[in-house]
Amino acid sequence: MKKLISLFALLFMYTLGFAQTLPDSYTDGKMVSVNGAKLYVVTAGKGDPLIIIPGGPGGTHLAYRDFDALAKDNEVIYFDAFGRGKSDTAKVVTEYSLARDIEDIEGLRKALHLNKINVLGHSYGGLVAQGYALKYPQNVSHLILADTFHSYLMWQKNDDNYNHEIETNYPEVWSKLMAIRAKGAVSSDPEHQKIYAEVPYGFVYAYNPDNFLPKNRKPYPNPFNSKLYYQMVGRDGDFIVGNDIGSFDYRKDLKNLKMPVLIYGGRFDRVAVPSEMVKYKEFCPQAKFVMFEKSGHNPQVEEPKKLFKLIEDFLH
Repeated sequence: MKKLISLFALLFMYTLGFAQTLPDSYTDGKMVSVNGAKLYVVTAGKGDPLIIIPGGPGGTHLAYRDFDALAKDNEVIYFDAFGRGKSDTAKVVTEYSLARDIEDIEGLRKALHLNKINVLGHSYGGLVAQGYALKYPQNVSHLILADTFHSYLMWQKNDDNYNHEIETNYPEVWSKLMAIRAKGAVSSDPEHQKIYAEVPYGFVYAYNPDNFLPKNRKPYPNPFNSKLYYQMVGRDGDFIVGNDIGSFDYRKDLKNLKMPVLIYGGRFDRVAVPSEMVKYKEFCPQAKFVMFEKSGHNPQVEEPKKLFKLIEDFLH
C-alpha cells in the first residue's frame, strides 16, 4: 500500500512539475533591452527557438498561449512588441512603424543570444515575419505565415470585406456608422471605434463563434494600443488603409525566400480573406500552403490538433 501511495505521489509530482514548466504570462516574463526600449518576453519549453509575432497591430502575446502546445519540442518565445502590453511605449506615436517592428525581431534575437530562429507571424505579425525573413534571411531557419497579408491591396480587401459583412448582417450598426461618417467621423475617432465594437469578434473572425466567447481573464496591461494601431493603418484605416499598412508590398520578393516556408489560412477568415490568401501560391510557390476548412482567422483555436501537428512536422 505504501508503495502504491509513493508511486501516486511521484506521478503527481511529475505531473505538477510538467505543469510548472509552462510560465505564467503575468508573472514569469522578463524585460529585455531591444533598440533602446524594454520588451517583455516569456519563454516556454526547450528546443529550437520559435518566436511568435502577435497580430494587431497593437495586440499582446497573451492571446497566443495556445502555441504552448509546441513547447514540448521547441523553445516558444512570446513577447509584447514595442508599445504593447508590458513593454515600453513610445513618447510620440510616430515612433511606431513596421520597420521598427522588423528591426526589433533582430534586436530580440541578439538580446536573447540566439543564432538561427524559427519565426511564426500571425495576421499583422505576418507582415513583420515576411519583412524580417526578406531582410535577414541568414538568421531564419523556418518561416511560418499564419492568416496574414502579402500587400496593402490585401489589407484593403480585408477592410472592404469586413465592412461588407457588417453592412449585410448588422445593418443597424452600419446605419450608425454611416450617420457619424456623414458628419466627418473617421475610424480613429472614439465614437467610431465604439460602434465598431458592437459587432461580436466571433462573427467576422471565426468558423464557429462559440469558440470565441468572452473569457474571464485577469486584466493585462495595455492589451490593445489603439493609438499605435491607427498610427500604423492610418486615421481612417478601417475603411481606407494608409501610412505603413497602406504601402507595404511583399508580392514580388517572396519567391526569393530560400528557407522552408509554411503558409496557412482559414476558409472562413473574413479578414485575411481566402481569395487573397490563395495568391500566396503564386507569389511564394516554393512554400507549403494549407487551408484550414473549419477555421476563421485563428486555426490555433479552432483546429489546434491539426495545426500543431502540421507545424511540428514542418519544423522537425
